[in-house]
Amino acid sequence: MDVGTVYETAYEAARQAILDEMGGDQIAISRRMLGGRVLFEDNEGREAKAVPVEALFKKVTAVREKLRVLEQKLNNHKSLDAADRAELQGYVTRCYGSLTTFNFLFAEDSDRFRGTGS
Repeated sequence: MDVGTVYETAYEAARQAILDEMGGDQIAISRRMLGGRVLFEDNEGREAKAVPVEALFKKVTAVREKLRVLEQKLNNHKSLDAADRAELQGYVTRCYGSLTTFNFLFAEDSDRFRGTGS
């Protein structure tokens, strides 16, 4: 591991530990989505379920935090070789890419998901 990678890993781990102690990231939901709801309809147009946007936002951000932890564990796993680590990291990146669908929920561009295209 080069010095830059070690620094980035240590920095991110310290940052995450501080955020965890403070109660997590302060990620803001888009103002226009506050108080909104997500509607699921069946194939006949009947409402099957309505979910408050805030609940969906909380679940999406929780998935992101779990992916970040997974990413850190992959990067620091002692028994994975570089090829295996890269393969598994690719899956994590594609998960982030799949979650870009929910970027409209975030107030700040910097909080949005990025996949392989970024």
